[in-house]
Amino acid sequence: MTAPTQIPVVITLSGNDPTGGAGIQADIEAIASMGCHAAPVITALTIQDTTGVSRFDPVDPTIIIEQARAVLEDMPVAAFKIGMIGSMENVEAIHSILIDYPAIPVVLDPVLSGGGGGSLSDPHVIDAIISMLIPQTTVFTPNSNEARILAAEADSLDACAQELLDMGAEFVLVTGADENTPTVENRLYAEHRCLETYTWERLPHRYHGSGCTLASTIAAMLAQGLDPAIAVHEAQEYTWEALNNGYRIGMGQHLPNRLFWARDEDESEQP
Repeated sequence: MTAPTQIPVVITLSGNDPTGGAGIQADIEAIASMGCHAAPVITALTIQDTTGVSRFDPVDPTIIIEQARAVLEDMPVAAFKIGMIGSMENVEAIHSILIDYPAIPVVLDPVLSGGGGGSLSDPHVIDAIISMLIPQTTVFTPNSNEARILAAEADSLDACAQELLDMGAEFVLVTGADENTPTVENRLYAEHRCLETYTWERLPHRYHGSGCTLASTIAAMLAQGLDPAIAVHEAQEYTWEALNNGYRIGMGQHLPNRLFWARDEDESEQP
């Protein structure tokens, strides 16, 4: 009898978004769509809707450590995805986990503000991310605004990316949806150079949870054993399709349809 194929496990450390558009639910849907098992570790509770964030409460750092270690001692974790962190103490807690598992790839999405607005961090958290988490990161996925905040001395996005590489990230993907350009240009950097520029059609709406979707998909691809550059490319294709199939059910931003592939399959089976 053939042994069952092992389903890769991805631990996602992120906040809970009650709209379901971003945060833990976004991570779970994207990771599951890539054929992986999502193990969610809650880092913060948020009060938000599709227009913005009004409040968040970080989870106690001891609880974060205990959640993650319970999974790590029970399952063969193949990747980490880190999103919203919530506090400097939580950065320290996550760092203590990562340094014990240096062989597991890490995707870090520096969630510094909500998709519809509202700060999700402070200068102490930013400094801690720079010193403790970026050096442990395999693929770092800041949007252009986050790249400028984290690499404040740089005078261009290319220079920001180089500075982020110097901080210790292995790969840096700077996403350009927030830039005033006709198309969306995302750039992947490694080894002190730009490896590739990806150009995507600019969709007409704003989306709540696009960054979570992209980072989680990359993590799932790494868990499947893909090379980071290939994982980044394929994750962008999936994310663009999720946004293109997105929908607006609140009064603010659209939500990505991360299960678009299931809907298409169901429709194709109808007579």
